[in-house]
Amino acid sequence: MKTDDFDYELPERLIAQTPLKNRDASRLLILDKKTGKMEHRHFHDIIDYLHDGDVLCLNDTKVIPARLYGIKEDTHAHIEILMLKECENDTWECLAKPAKRVKVGTILNFGEGKLKAKCLEEREDGIRILKLQYQGILYEVLDELGEMSLPPYIHEKLKDQNRYQTVYAKNEGSAAAPTAGLHFTKELLEEIKAKGIQIVTITLHVGLGTFRPVNVEDVTKHKMHSEFYMMSKETAEILNSAKAEHRRIISVGTTSVRTLETIMHQYGTFKECSGWTDIFIYPGFEFQAIDSLITNFHLPKSTLVMLVSALAGKEHILNAYKEAVREDYRFFSFGDSMFITDL
Repeated sequence: MKTDDFDYELPERLIAQTPLKNRDASRLLILDKKTGKMEHRHFHDIIDYLHDGDVLCLNDTKVIPARLYGIKEDTHAHIEILMLKECENDTWECLAKPAKRVKVGTILNFGEGKLKAKCLEEREDGIRILKLQYQGILYEVLDELGEMSLPPYIHEKLKDQNRYQTVYAKNEGSAAAPTAGLHFTKELLEEIKAKGIQIVTITLHVGLGTFRPVNVEDVTKHKMHSEFYMMSKETAEILNSAKAEHRRIISVGTTSVRTLETIMHQYGTFKECSGWTDIFIYPGFEFQAIDSLITNFHLPKSTLVMLVSALAGKEHILNAYKEAVREDYRFFSFGDSMFITDL
C-alpha cells in the first residue's frame, strides 16, 4: 500500500483560511460508506441523519496556546517552540525551531524569565524534551506568553481565538483542535439531545501524531507519535450499553475514533482508563468500536485520509473528495464537513 495511493488534487483556493460566521453553517457531504452514494446538505442538517438511541462521542480536549517565542540565555538567539505533550511533571515534548540551536543543556527564556525551559534530550525531527520552570499555574503563564498554534496552511490571523476551540472544550492539553467538532453549536447539541441521542465525551490531547506528514513510500512503515487519552466510567457504561443493544456509535472526529478503537482493541470492551495511543488506522483495519464518523476534509496523503479510507473504502473516499472539489467545498481545519455512515 503506497502513500501516493491516497493523493488527490486540491486547488489552493479551497483551503479555508478563516472560520464561517456561524459554526453550523458549513456544508455537509453525506457519504454512504457501503455504496458511495452522496448527498449535499449543511451541517445543521446533521440532526436529520441522527436517530433516537444513537450515541455521539465528542473529544472534549482544549487547545492550549502552545506556541512560544523566546531566546537562548547564552547567545540570545531567537527560538520558537511548539509544546506537543506533557511527558511528566513539567517535562514536555516540544518541537523546536531552529532545532539545531537547541542542544542538551540549552536554557531557553520566555517572557523575560516568566518561563524557562532546559533541554534534557534531543530527538529526531526537531523534537526536544524540555523541563519547564515557572511560578504559579502553567496554563495561566501560557495564556500570557503563548499563541494558539494554527496549522501551517492557514496564513490569515485568527481574530477570535475561541473559534479554534469546540464549544464543549474542557480538558486543557492539545496542540491542535479536534476540528470536526468545530461545527457544533450549543444550541445544535441541545436539539440533538432532545431527539433522543446520547452525547458522551472522551479526551485525546492532539499532538504531533495527528498531523505529522507521512514521509515513507510504504504506508505500513509509517510510525505515529503517541497521544494521551482518557475515558470516564460513565462514558464507558453508555458505550457498552449501546454496543450490547446494537445502537450506533457515532464518532465526532478522527481523534475520537482513535481513542475508541484503541480502548476496544486493547480491552475488548469500553472501560474507565487512560493511557497513550499510537494507533495507526489505514485500509484493512477492522473497526470494533464505531459505526459512523463526522469528520472534516483532510490533507492529501495524510494519515487521516487513510483513516477515513479504512472506514468507507479508498475509492469511495477519493470519489467524495473529487465531488467536494467540483462543488467548491472548503477544506481542512476551518473547512466543511462529511458524515460517513450507512444511508
